[in-house]
Amino acid sequence: MDTEIHSPDTRQKSIRKLDSILFSSPSFPFSIASRQSWLVFAAAVFLVSVPVFVEAPLVRSLPGVSLAMTGFWVWLSLFLMSRPATFLWGDLLLGFSWSWLAGAIYWGWLRWEPLWHLPVESIGLPFACWCLVRNWGKIGNWFYLGSLLGTVLTDVYFYLVDLMPYWRQIMQVEPAEASSVLQNALTQVQTPWGQSWAVILALVLLTAGILPLIQGQRHWYAFGGAVLSTILVDSLFLLAASVA
Repeated sequence: MDTEIHSPDTRQKSIRKLDSILFSSPSFPFSIASRQSWLVFAAAVFLVSVPVFVEAPLVRSLPGVSLAMTGFWVWLSLFLMSRPATFLWGDLLLGFSWSWLAGAIYWGWLRWEPLWHLPVESIGLPFACWCLVRNWGKIGNWFYLGSLLGTVLTDVYFYLVDLMPYWRQIMQVEPAEASSVLQNALTQVQTPWGQSWAVILALVLLTAGILPLIQGQRHWYAFGGAVLSTILVDSLFLLAASVA
Protein backbone atom coordinates (compact mmCIF):
# COMPACT_ATOMS: atom_id res chain seq x y z
CA MET A 1 0.00 0.00 0.00
CA ASP A 2 2.89 2.38 0.84
CA THR A 3 4.32 1.75 -2.63
CA GLU A 4 1.03 2.77 -4.25
CA ILE A 5 0.82 6.02 -2.25
CA HIS A 6 4.33 7.12 -3.19
CA SER A 7 4.32 5.87 -6.78
CA PRO A 8 5.27 8.41 -9.53
CA ASP A 9 1.75 8.37 -10.98
CA THR A 10 0.20 9.16 -7.61
CA ARG A 11 2.66 11.98 -6.96
CA GLN A 12 1.99 13.48 -10.43
CA LYS A 13 -1.77 13.39 -9.82
CA SER A 14 -1.29 15.11 -6.46
CA ILE A 15 0.84 17.84 -8.06
CA ARG A 16 -1.69 18.42 -10.82
CA LYS A 17 -4.49 18.62 -8.27
CA LEU A 18 -2.54 21.14 -6.18
CA ASP A 19 -1.77 23.24 -9.27
CA SER A 20 -5.43 23.20 -10.24
CA ILE A 21 -6.47 24.40 -6.78
CA LEU A 22 -3.85 27.19 -6.75
CA PHE A 23 -4.48 28.49 -10.27
CA SER A 24 -8.24 28.51 -9.85
CA SER A 25 -8.07 30.29 -6.51
CA PRO A 26 -8.99 34.02 -6.63
CA SER A 27 -6.36 34.73 -3.98
CA PHE A 28 -3.49 33.35 -6.08
CA PRO A 29 -1.96 36.56 -7.53
CA PHE A 30 0.13 35.09 -10.29
CA SER A 31 -2.30 32.59 -11.73
CA ILE A 32 -2.04 31.58 -15.36
CA ALA A 33 -5.38 33.22 -16.13
CA SER A 34 -4.27 36.49 -14.55
CA ARG A 35 -0.95 36.53 -16.40
CA GLN A 36 -2.67 35.74 -19.68
CA SER A 37 -5.17 38.55 -19.17
CA TRP A 38 -2.38 41.06 -18.64
CA LEU A 39 -0.58 39.71 -21.70
CA VAL A 40 -3.76 40.39 -23.68
CA PHE A 41 -3.81 43.90 -22.22
CA ALA A 42 -0.17 44.51 -23.20
CA ALA A 43 -0.74 43.10 -26.68
CA ALA A 44 -3.76 45.40 -27.15
CA VAL A 45 -1.66 48.44 -26.24
CA PHE A 46 1.03 47.34 -28.67
CA LEU A 47 -1.40 46.67 -31.51
CA VAL A 48 -2.99 50.10 -31.19
CA SER A 49 0.46 51.69 -31.43
CA VAL A 50 1.49 49.67 -34.50
CA PRO A 51 -0.81 51.38 -37.03
CA VAL A 52 0.32 54.78 -35.76
CA PHE A 53 4.08 54.27 -35.76
CA VAL A 54 4.47 51.55 -38.40
CA GLU A 55 1.53 51.60 -40.79
CA ALA A 56 1.34 55.40 -41.14
CA PRO A 57 4.83 55.78 -42.69
CA LEU A 58 4.34 52.65 -44.81
CA VAL A 59 0.95 53.66 -46.16
CA ARG A 60 2.18 57.08 -47.29
CA SER A 61 4.78 55.58 -49.62
CA LEU A 62 3.24 52.17 -50.38
CA PRO A 63 -0.53 52.30 -49.79
CA GLY A 64 -1.19 49.27 -51.98
CA VAL A 65 1.26 47.15 -50.00
CA SER A 66 -0.29 48.26 -46.74
CA LEU A 67 -3.77 47.38 -47.99
CA ALA A 68 -2.61 43.96 -49.24
CA MET A 69 -1.09 43.21 -45.83
CA THR A 70 -4.61 43.09 -44.44
CA GLY A 71 -5.02 39.75 -46.22
CA PHE A 72 -1.88 38.48 -44.52
CA TRP A 73 -3.13 39.54 -41.07
CA VAL A 74 -6.47 37.81 -41.67
CA TRP A 75 -4.76 34.64 -42.90
CA LEU A 76 -2.40 34.62 -39.91
CA SER A 77 -5.24 35.21 -37.46
CA LEU A 78 -7.30 32.35 -38.90
CA PHE A 79 -4.25 30.09 -38.85
CA LEU A 80 -3.66 30.86 -35.17
CA MET A 81 -7.34 30.37 -34.39
CA SER A 82 -7.23 26.89 -35.92
CA ARG A 83 -4.97 25.76 -33.05
CA PRO A 84 -6.34 25.65 -29.50
CA ALA A 85 -3.01 26.76 -28.01
CA THR A 86 -2.94 29.97 -30.09
CA PHE A 87 -6.66 30.63 -30.60
CA LEU A 88 -6.56 33.57 -28.19
CA TRP A 89 -3.88 35.42 -30.15
CA GLY A 90 -5.53 34.68 -33.48
CA ASP A 91 -8.75 36.12 -32.10
CA LEU A 92 -6.98 39.32 -31.05
CA LEU A 93 -5.17 39.59 -34.38
CA LEU A 94 -8.43 39.30 -36.31
CA GLY A 95 -9.75 42.38 -34.51
CA PHE A 96 -6.50 44.15 -35.28
CA SER A 97 -6.97 43.32 -38.97
CA TRP A 98 -10.01 45.61 -39.10
CA SER A 99 -8.03 48.49 -37.62
CA TRP A 100 -5.21 47.86 -40.09
CA LEU A 101 -7.62 47.75 -43.05
CA ALA A 102 -9.26 51.04 -42.04
CA GLY A 103 -5.88 52.68 -41.58
CA ALA A 104 -4.64 51.48 -44.97
CA ILE A 105 -7.71 52.86 -46.76
CA TYR A 106 -7.93 56.19 -44.98
CA TRP A 107 -4.27 57.16 -44.65
CA GLY A 108 -3.50 55.80 -48.09
CA TRP A 109 -6.11 57.64 -50.15
CA LEU A 110 -8.42 59.79 -47.99
CA ARG A 111 -6.18 61.40 -45.37
CA TRP A 112 -6.71 64.93 -46.78
CA GLU A 113 -10.34 64.95 -45.58
CA PRO A 114 -10.87 64.41 -41.81
CA LEU A 115 -14.63 64.03 -42.28
CA TRP A 116 -13.98 60.61 -43.83
CA HIS A 117 -11.90 59.41 -40.89
CA LEU A 118 -14.60 58.00 -38.60
CA PRO A 119 -16.70 56.42 -41.38
CA VAL A 120 -13.63 54.56 -42.67
CA GLU A 121 -12.44 53.59 -39.18
CA SER A 122 -15.90 52.09 -38.58
CA ILE A 123 -15.58 49.75 -41.54
CA GLY A 124 -15.39 46.68 -39.31
CA LEU A 125 -18.20 47.72 -36.96
CA PRO A 126 -21.00 45.66 -38.59
CA PHE A 127 -18.81 42.54 -38.59
CA ALA A 128 -17.76 43.07 -34.95
CA CYS A 129 -21.36 43.52 -33.80
CA TRP A 130 -22.49 40.48 -35.81
CA CYS A 131 -19.79 38.33 -34.19
CA LEU A 132 -20.51 39.57 -30.65
CA VAL A 133 -24.23 38.85 -31.05
CA ARG A 134 -23.18 35.27 -31.79
CA ASN A 135 -20.67 35.27 -28.94
CA TRP A 136 -17.74 34.59 -31.28
CA GLY A 137 -14.34 36.29 -31.41
CA LYS A 138 -14.97 38.33 -28.27
CA ILE A 139 -11.34 39.27 -27.62
CA GLY A 140 -10.57 40.60 -31.10
CA ASN A 141 -13.91 42.31 -31.59
CA TRP A 142 -13.83 44.03 -28.22
CA PHE A 143 -10.27 45.12 -29.00
CA TYR A 144 -11.53 46.66 -32.25
CA LEU A 145 -14.40 48.41 -30.43
CA GLY A 146 -11.99 49.79 -27.82
CA SER A 147 -9.69 51.09 -30.53
CA LEU A 148 -12.67 52.62 -32.35
CA LEU A 149 -13.91 54.30 -29.16
CA GLY A 150 -10.50 55.89 -28.66
CA THR A 151 -10.55 57.13 -32.25
CA VAL A 152 -14.05 58.57 -31.84
CA LEU A 153 -13.12 60.53 -28.71
CA THR A 154 -9.93 61.83 -30.30
CA ASP A 155 -11.84 63.04 -33.35
CA VAL A 156 -14.51 64.60 -31.11
CA TYR A 157 -11.73 66.57 -29.44
CA PHE A 158 -10.48 67.75 -32.83
CA TYR A 159 -13.99 68.98 -33.68
CA LEU A 160 -14.57 70.68 -30.32
CA VAL A 161 -11.22 72.51 -30.34
CA ASP A 162 -11.48 73.35 -34.06
CA LEU A 163 -8.34 71.47 -35.09
CA MET A 164 -9.76 70.10 -38.34
CA PRO A 165 -8.36 72.99 -40.48
CA TYR A 166 -4.87 72.17 -39.19
CA TRP A 167 -5.45 68.50 -40.01
CA ARG A 168 -6.18 69.44 -43.62
CA GLN A 169 -3.16 71.75 -43.79
CA ILE A 170 -0.70 69.23 -42.38
CA MET A 171 -1.75 66.72 -45.02
CA GLN A 172 -1.15 69.17 -47.87
CA VAL A 173 1.98 71.14 -46.95
CA GLU A 174 5.57 70.11 -47.56
CA PRO A 175 7.37 68.47 -44.62
CA ALA A 176 9.48 71.62 -44.13
CA GLU A 177 6.31 73.66 -43.54
CA ALA A 178 4.67 71.17 -41.21
CA SER A 179 6.38 72.60 -38.14
CA SER A 180 4.55 75.94 -38.32
CA VAL A 181 1.18 74.19 -38.77
CA LEU A 182 1.84 72.00 -35.72
CA GLN A 183 2.77 75.04 -33.66
CA ASN A 184 -0.47 76.80 -34.61
CA ALA A 185 -2.45 73.68 -33.69
CA LEU A 186 -0.61 73.45 -30.37
CA THR A 187 -1.55 77.06 -29.59
CA GLN A 188 -5.19 76.09 -30.10
CA VAL A 189 -4.80 73.12 -27.74
CA GLN A 190 -3.21 75.28 -25.03
CA THR A 191 -6.22 77.59 -24.73
CA PRO A 192 -8.46 77.15 -21.63
CA TRP A 193 -11.12 75.62 -23.91
CA GLY A 194 -8.66 73.14 -25.40
CA GLN A 195 -7.16 72.20 -22.05
CA SER A 196 -10.56 71.76 -20.40
CA TRP A 197 -11.79 69.37 -23.08
CA ALA A 198 -8.48 67.50 -23.01
CA VAL A 199 -8.95 66.82 -19.29
CA ILE A 200 -12.61 65.83 -19.72
CA LEU A 201 -11.96 63.40 -22.57
CA ALA A 202 -8.88 61.97 -20.83
CA LEU A 203 -11.06 61.21 -17.78
CA VAL A 204 -13.65 59.56 -20.03
CA LEU A 205 -10.93 57.41 -21.62
CA LEU A 206 -9.48 56.48 -18.22
CA THR A 207 -12.91 55.50 -16.90
CA ALA A 208 -13.82 53.52 -20.03
CA GLY A 209 -10.43 51.80 -19.99
CA ILE A 210 -10.10 50.94 -16.29
CA LEU A 211 -13.63 49.95 -15.26
CA PRO A 212 -13.84 46.95 -17.66
CA LEU A 213 -10.68 45.49 -16.08
CA ILE A 214 -12.63 44.90 -12.88
CA GLN A 215 -14.62 42.21 -14.71
CA GLY A 216 -11.45 40.10 -14.94
CA GLN A 217 -12.30 38.67 -18.37
CA ARG A 218 -9.78 38.63 -21.19
CA HIS A 219 -11.95 40.36 -23.77
CA TRP A 220 -12.38 43.28 -21.34
CA TYR A 221 -8.61 43.46 -20.93
CA ALA A 222 -8.35 43.72 -24.72
CA PHE A 223 -10.95 46.50 -24.72
CA GLY A 224 -9.35 48.34 -21.81
CA GLY A 225 -5.86 48.12 -23.30
CA ALA A 226 -7.07 49.51 -26.62
CA VAL A 227 -8.89 52.42 -24.94
CA LEU A 228 -6.07 53.35 -22.55
CA SER A 229 -3.44 53.21 -25.27
CA THR A 230 -5.30 56.07 -26.97
CA ILE A 231 -4.09 58.34 -24.17
CA LEU A 232 -0.52 57.16 -24.78
CA VAL A 233 -0.69 57.73 -28.54
CA ASP A 234 -2.35 61.15 -28.20
CA SER A 235 0.25 62.19 -25.61
CA LEU A 236 3.06 61.19 -27.97
CA PHE A 237 1.49 63.25 -30.75
CA LEU A 238 1.23 66.24 -28.40
CA LEU A 239 4.86 65.78 -27.43
CA ALA A 240 5.90 65.62 -31.09
CA ALA A 241 4.00 68.84 -31.81
CA SER A 242 5.68 70.55 -28.84
CA VAL A 243 9.13 69.49 -29.99
CA ALA A 244 8.40 70.63 -33.54
